[in-house]
Amino acid sequence: MTPQSPSPSASETLDLILAYVLPLLLAAASTSVKALISRWRLVHSKLLLLQSSLSEASLARNSLSNPLFLDLVSSLHSTLQTLHSLSSRCLDPSLPTGRLLLQSDLDIATSSLTLHLQDLSLLLKSGLLSHKQDSPHAIVLPFPGPTSSKADIVLFIRDAFARLQIGNLDIKLKALDSLLELLQSDPAKLSPVVTAEGDVPVLLRLLDLSTHSHLIDRAAAVVSLLSTSSASSCHAVFNEGGLGLLLRLIESGSVTVRHRAAAAVEAITIDPARAWAVSAYGGITVLINACRSGSGSPSSLQSLVVSSLKNVASLEDVRIAIFEEGGIPVLVKLLASDNIDVQKSSTLCLWSLASAGGDEMCVAIIHESGLPRLLQLLYSSSDRELLENTLRAIHALSVIPSAAKSLSSSPLFFSRLAEFISRGGISNFSCQQIAASLVADLSPSDDIKKSMAPCMSPLVKMLEISKPVVMQETASRALVSLLDVKSNRKELVRDEKSMTRLVKMLDPCNDQVSKRPVVSVVLALTSIGGNGARKRLMETGANQFLQQLAESEVAGAKKALQRLSGSRLKNLFLLGRS
Repeated sequence: MTPQSPSPSASETLDLILAYVLPLLLAAASTSVKALISRWRLVHSKLLLLQSSLSEASLARNSLSNPLFLDLVSSLHSTLQTLHSLSSRCLDPSLPTGRLLLQSDLDIATSSLTLHLQDLSLLLKSGLLSHKQDSPHAIVLPFPGPTSSKADIVLFIRDAFARLQIGNLDIKLKALDSLLELLQSDPAKLSPVVTAEGDVPVLLRLLDLSTHSHLIDRAAAVVSLLSTSSASSCHAVFNEGGLGLLLRLIESGSVTVRHRAAAAVEAITIDPARAWAVSAYGGITVLINACRSGSGSPSSLQSLVVSSLKNVASLEDVRIAIFEEGGIPVLVKLLASDNIDVQKSSTLCLWSLASAGGDEMCVAIIHESGLPRLLQLLYSSSDRELLENTLRAIHALSVIPSAAKSLSSSPLFFSRLAEFISRGGISNFSCQQIAASLVADLSPSDDIKKSMAPCMSPLVKMLEISKPVVMQETASRALVSLLDVKSNRKELVRDEKSMTRLVKMLDPCNDQVSKRPVVSVVLALTSIGGNGARKRLMETGANQFLQQLAESEVAGAKKALQRLSGSRLKNLFLLGRS
């Protein structure tokens, strides 16, 4: 048996290509071939570029220790040998071996040469061929430590992205693992560096459903981290068309991939400037389907997906799409979820639909039993954010007469509103304001209004709150509604602290309080059968303040002053008769 000759080293192969193979091919492509001349001219231009690039690479510091370059040299040598064989077949212009087959073979070899040139250009631009690796058999560069310079980190990132484009499946997987490990070490700091120094489109191409499942899984993990870690890296993913790919993964990926894609979509849609694109990619249907019960989706995935819907529901076109795609029944059903984050996003999404979508959407939510389910949350939950979202949704639905009638006849509902108003506090201003607005807007019975008498003192305190300005107006309207009942007027007159507050708020020198809402309360308090309110106000000097407000033409001040003056004249008349 004849012993096999040893394979040439990478250095020998590179020298062989530069000293012999390339010059021979360049001569053949320019002068020797007699057939398919236009195609050989194209090959000649690529060979010249290859010669220049390989010469540059051969001078790079320890380039032959880079495993990607070693693989490239080997593959390139094989392609050049094929081209040399094809050039021999083109020496005879009659093409005895057949024109179409030869033309096809030459096109295939030219395409391979083009890919090699692209890979070589990538390695040269990355600077990797000038970097000495610790071992010629290294799969990736050493992982940057806490004391690594930015230059080391940038080189590591470029190396990983080079492997994503040039390497085989195993090398690509290891490159993604390296990127994932790097990002997890400090996501906020390193995500912008990865998107700036890496090649995001290359990463996103790995999310295509035709890609190997292991690559999709790891690439989705990297893209998810980039999207959720910093605003700049999230914007980079969006700008390169990542949203459409991520939506398809939510629809068709594995459970793990769907979860990672959903996290990325939720982060992308936080910015209204990007949220519109969900509808453009047909993503509303995808998100709604992912929320449907019975779809096998874990609640954590539902939480991310419904949060994305909540993010985009502020847009009119999206609201219409949610409505037309049957999203309202799905959102109402999610109110009963065991996941509180799902409940929070569902209530906010329903609020957006009800408050800005018009009566048609409100009626649809009510038709799907949305109001009873919201009330159930209102009665059972203790989470402040969820309660606020729920109150907002109920308030938006209350514009529909059937909902208003149902709410107005519910003592339990008004009892819950009374709790929100009485509780108050800086952290609960929103709930307090919405509850007061519901009291003002609805038409409960006198019995229900009597039961809410303890709320009047907190409502008077709300009148003193200068920001937001709407708080004073809301408190005033709620008080006026409750003071429609005679017993409530008596109750408030007996409350010395509240009466003192009211009078102090009438003082024109008190510029922290809008006067018109306070005057409205005084008018309600001094209506027919004032039950001592007029006398009490006179005793505390309210008439002097009302006189000044009337002169300033504050709405209602003149009328309130007349009522107080009428009361004083009546008292003087009674004293004269006695």
